[in-house]
Amino acid sequence: MDSQGRAFPPPAFNAFCARETRLCSTSGGSKVVTLTAAKMAELKSVNTSVNRRITEKSDDKAAGGGTADEWRLPTSTGDCEDFAILKKHELLKRGWPSAALLLTVARSGGVGHVVLAVRTDKGDLVLDNRTNAVKDWRKAPYRYFARQSQSQHGKWERIGKRSI
Repeated sequence: MDSQGRAFPPPAFNAFCARETRLCSTSGGSKVVTLTAAKMAELKSVNTSVNRRITEKSDDKAAGGGTADEWRLPTSTGDCEDFAILKKHELLKRGWPSAALLLTVARSGGVGHVVLAVRTDKGDLVLDNRTNAVKDWRKAPYRYFARQSQSQHGKWERIGKRSI
């Protein structure tokens, strides 16, 4: 994913960062992970584990949930960004660098969606609550808009068009 300048963060992101500074950070460690077979297995394990233990439930008023959208670390239910946050949390616990774990906003069928993008030497990979497969970002069915900046804490960057 190539970035092309600044973007506005999702509205609930700043409140989340005020509560969960560590999960919001992108300033620790290498910006690109060397993807070994063991690292790929760990990504798949975390993606599948979180997808199985969290039940999808929207908190967005527009989606019929009744409250304003809230980004949080889920315990039993959550929506797409909550899944992505928990995956980032789990990978951080396993020693993955925060600089390579980027919350990323996309659209699918006209609906906003958040995934966790992991920057690797083999390309950016997407961990998604809609599938247990860990996919190259270009093969996931999304139009990407923005992601966390790797160089400026709390900032977001626009994502350029796919190049295959």
